[in-house]
Amino acid sequence: MFKSIEIIKMPRLSLVKLTEGLTIEQLNKIPAGFNNNIIWNLAHMIAAQQGLCYRRAGIDTIVDETFFMTYKPDTKPEKFINAAELETIKALLISTVDQLETDIKNNLFTNYTPWTTRYGVEINNISEAVNFLPFHDGLHVGYIMALKRAL
Repeated sequence: MFKSIEIIKMPRLSLVKLTEGLTIEQLNKIPAGFNNNIIWNLAHMIAAQQGLCYRRAGIDTIVDETFFMTYKPDTKPEKFINAAELETIKALLISTVDQLETDIKNNLFTNYTPWTTRYGVEINNISEAVNFLPFHDGLHVGYIMALKRAL
């Protein structure tokens, strides 16, 4: 399972580097034909991981409730994200994965509620949830790359 953690973490580190050359305005821009922006996608990856792993196990999210509710699935950008908020999002991209790894090692996810994703994947436990995350993050890496090209 810890290879899956690495597979989640390494692309997220690459995304942080990918965004470094963009202005805060570019990161917030919603190009024609899109319904979100680069910053929303970054934050959504964090919120989705929190819901998929922590909420499904009946555990409070690491991120605060406002952050989770702002970026959870089926949301969209609601406001301009400033540079300080961006730095928080970049830090959370990595720190939440590190904390997930620690929490797995500490056997925190013993009460996981099985469910089926919108893609038809049945997820029965934290191991399967962690194995699903690279697929989800990969979708958003693709969106981010398309958004960057559209700027």
